[in-house]
This record gives sequence, structure tokens and C-alpha cells, in this order.
Amino acid sequence: MRSLLVPLYVHPAMDPAAWDALVAVAPDLYGVVLNAADGPGTAPDPAFAEAAHALRTAGVRVLGYVDTAYGQRSRQAVDADLDRHFDWYQVDGCFFDRISPGRRDLRHCRRLVRSARERGADPVVLNPGVHPAPGYARAADLLVTFEGHWTTYLRSFTAPPWTARHSPEHFCHLVYGVPPALAPLAVRTAVRRGAGVHCAVPGAGPNPWTRPPHAPQPRSPGREGTR
Repeated sequence: MRSLLVPLYVHPAMDPAAWDALVAVAPDLYGVVLNAADGPGTAPDPAFAEAAHALRTAGVRVLGYVDTAYGQRSRQAVDADLDRHFDWYQVDGCFFDRISPGRRDLRHCRRLVRSARERGADPVVLNPGVHPAPGYARAADLLVTFEGHWTTYLRSFTAPPWTARHSPEHFCHLVYGVPPALAPLAVRTAVRRGAGVHCAVPGAGPNPWTRPPHAPQPRSPGREGTR
């Protein structure tokens, strides 16, 4: 099972070892999010193109980062970002970030997903960072229902009953600020909480996704009672 979804928001020229580390764990990767400049940027970046090519050669799906601004960006603007990702980096799918979780914006999100699929995006990942209205799960291939700090994850995470209608492989938890010694616990916690895909990194601050994830640990069946 490919259980790691990795947002790696560091330039390959600044930290090539971080990108090389992902190639080394290719069999464990659900995908890697490519984010050149809060999206594809304004011009192709050869370093990101080379990193994306190395990942695809290793059998890893590359997902283009697209900011939806909690439903404030138009479909045309989102489509343009995704088109640049396809043209410049030959991505496989997309990672729609800052998804508005409310039912009111679900129709707009569905339009974004439909347009992405028409362009060939596979998979389509939605990241509200919390549990959204249930309809978002049906729109996405993968739904990120937690993005936050490790302490928040331990103390405040709960899952609504509707999540039990979907398989764990449909959900992802992205956790930062995880002490290296607690990395195995972070992975086990995600699995128990029903997330078949996850990522635990030690970084923190405004951009915690500048370092590779902790090494994956063996999965085990079972869920916590909160799901």
C-alpha cells in the first residue's frame, strides 16, 4: 500500500537531498505535491521539472499544487494553474489546497474537480485540512481531513460518523511538528484514526513542509472509536 502523501515545499536546488530521499522511498509514496511558487509559478523552473521527472521515473505520481483560496478563485484561474502544471512539469494529478469545507461551496468545488478530471488529472486530492461537509468525500479521490500540528492532532482530533462510510484509503492526515522519536506513534495514530494515507514531518513554523517525512512504519488494521 502506498501510504505517504508528501507536500515538499522546498526548492530542489536548495535541498536536493530532500528530493532524493523521496525517490529512495518511491514504493511507499501515494504521491508528491509539487509547489514551485504557491502554484506552478509564472515560468517553468528547470529544477522542479528535473525533480518531477526523477519522481515519475521512479514510479511516483506528481501532483500539482493549486490554491483555491477557500472558494474565492474562479474556475478559470484554477484551470490555468493546472494547465501550467501539466505543460511545464507533466504532473499526474492535482492537490487542491485551501478548500472551503462548507456545504455552500461544494458546487463550486465539484466544478473544479470535474474540470481537473477533464484535463486528465488523476488523482484529484482535496485539502480542506478539516472534516468538510460529507459531499466532498464523493468528489475527491483523496480527502485531507487533518492538517496541523502534532499536539493539536493528539488532543483535538475527532471524526464525524459519516467518515465510516468510506474506506481508510480515502482519507489523509498531514501532521507537522512531530518529534523524530514519536514518528512511529504518529503513523500508528493516523492508521487507527482511519487515515490510509498520511505524512508526519518534524518541521514547524509558517512552512513546515520543507523537510522529508519520517520513515513509514508497517500498517496495522483497526480504527479508533472516534471514527
